[in-house]
Amino acid sequence: MFSIIIPTWNNLAFVKLCVESIRKNSAFPHQVILHINDGSDGTLQWAKEQNLDYTRSPGNVGICIAVNEAGGLAKMDYVVYMNDDMYVCPQWDTHLVDEIKKLDTDNFMFSATMIEPVDHNNACVLVKDYGTSIEAFEEEQLLKECNTFDKQDWTGATWPPTLVHRKYWLITGGYSIELSPGVSSDDDFSMKMWFAGCRVFKGVGKSRVYHFQSKSTLRIKKNNGRKQFLMKWGINQSTFSKLYIRRGTPYTGALTDPDPSKMKWETLRAWAKRKIM
Repeated sequence: MFSIIIPTWNNLAFVKLCVESIRKNSAFPHQVILHINDGSDGTLQWAKEQNLDYTRSPGNVGICIAVNEAGGLAKMDYVVYMNDDMYVCPQWDTHLVDEIKKLDTDNFMFSATMIEPVDHNNACVLVKDYGTSIEAFEEEQLLKECNTFDKQDWTGATWPPTLVHRKYWLITGGYSIELSPGVSSDDDFSMKMWFAGCRVFKGVGKSRVYHFQSKSTLRIKKNNGRKQFLMKWGINQSTFSKLYIRRGTPYTGALTDPDPSKMKWETLRAWAKRKIM
């Protein structure tokens, strides 16, 4: 059903759990594709033993190059990008497939809803601590409770796990490598989808994954994603989130273009910010 792209960087325990959860808790068969950065921790050998599709780089190339390389092996009609520190809950894919069937277009972007152990005031996630490490993971408790929480569909899909039709993965060119190693690349991809005509950015409340929030990003030298987004698109990232995809608001259907009166001020503000950068 899906080609699931998972970039990983010497994070064997987490990626093993992620793949195992896909195999155990999915209702449909999926193609799993890893991009292995380095892999000397045993990830490469494990992927071979598991007969997984994978691409590999000798060092860490970042999210953008990784997902694009792995995406080149995608065989299914739908591409899912997922982090290696995620555990999919039962029915996660069933609810996404149900949403696909409701649409009369293949130009959409869905996100599953993350359950996270730490509250960061993110209106798009559920908060419940089932552990922040493999050793502390309360898998049985998560499986008992994951589908009992109330969560409505939300607007503004952009964070993984994300789902798009493979046609639009190819049309947009995947993730933009100028944003390597990847800060702000999620919003950039959503903006590319917007320019490709997408107006359905839906977070599916019933499709759930547990996100350990592991800190792989602490190991990289980050790009200035906010500045790059501004210079590339001419608006602030916050403007895109608030006025374009309305992230975190209740889902009410396909989006409309931003209010011109509000955009006039935001564009002026962005122009002034670009001048002083």
